[in-house]
Amino acid sequence: MTEIINIELSRLDSIEETAKIQRAADFIKEGKTVVFPTETVYGLGANGLDGVAVKKIFIAKGRPADNPLILHISDEKMLENIVTDISEAAKKLMKAFWPGPITLVLHKTGNVPDEVTAGLDTVAVRMPGHPIALRLISAAGKPVAAPSANISGKPSPTEASHVIEDLDNKVDMIIAANNSKIGLESTVIDMTLTPPVLLRPGGITKDQIEAIIGKIEIDKSITSRIQELEAVRSPGMKYRHYSPDAKMILVRGEKQNKIKKIIELADFNNAKGIKAVILATTENLDAFRGYEVLRLGASDDPEEIMANLYQCLRKCNSMKAGIILSEAFGEDELELAISNRLIRAAGYNVIEV
Repeated sequence: MTEIINIELSRLDSIEETAKIQRAADFIKEGKTVVFPTETVYGLGANGLDGVAVKKIFIAKGRPADNPLILHISDEKMLENIVTDISEAAKKLMKAFWPGPITLVLHKTGNVPDEVTAGLDTVAVRMPGHPIALRLISAAGKPVAAPSANISGKPSPTEASHVIEDLDNKVDMIIAANNSKIGLESTVIDMTLTPPVLLRPGGITKDQIEAIIGKIEIDKSITSRIQELEAVRSPGMKYRHYSPDAKMILVRGEKQNKIKKIIELADFNNAKGIKAVILATTENLDAFRGYEVLRLGASDDPEEIMANLYQCLRKCNSMKAGIILSEAFGEDELELAISNRLIRAAGYNVIEV
């Protein structure tokens, strides 16, 4: 049975909330699984130095064992036990963006079990920018391995109700707190390569990174499908991810052509008795009046779209959508992260118009 505890950020320094965090930390020390909030999405955590505990994460999520995890730390001193050969460029990114939504792939030590890294000689590490996450990890005194706290392949959870829906009675504890501010998983960059390679886009953009360390490359998997037998160096690269229950189609092209095609597809499916739900930017809502439509956010505010995306995909499930039709996005700045998640959610089902 899952223990669910509520923690209020406004009372985080109180004796009561401190005791709750300590109890959760004790669960981590005992090899149990604990769901906790971060600024990106909720994470499903376990002791990152205990291979047996880490296996429980894979079991709870139904996650393939060849999909590596991220180790979450509360301070840079924790790095001494888990990574080697930290480059000057990596140190610059840590100084610029930690705590925050960026994950660095570094060479691992022998203390990191293969269950965390899928057998790789590298490990992904980040310091989350959420006070509950930081206090939990600090109280546990160990790096916490944690992927998103959802059933593998489904939309990631940005609020406690999503976690309870997916993982109640599958994990030992759920910390229910505020909604995740950013709404998409962290940026992941491989710092063991020269030049460094962006493996997963997120809230820290390519341009922001290059302003700190110079030129980086973008991994091909961000915009194209990776082969099933190909090894991956980061979570979120290989399998279909973030997916709603219904088939999903993205439509890319000029604005009016996109709107026309989405309406055409919605009419076709609705006529066949297949409920079509449209994901649209604020500016295009009027064009879809009379249809089932969910607002992603303003096209000139990608941070709003990031925060809303997974909530919209989960809402499609509760609406019993038969097909989901969405505008596609570009590949500049934060739009790259949005585009990456939508393409994977749709299983690379994109129509060009």
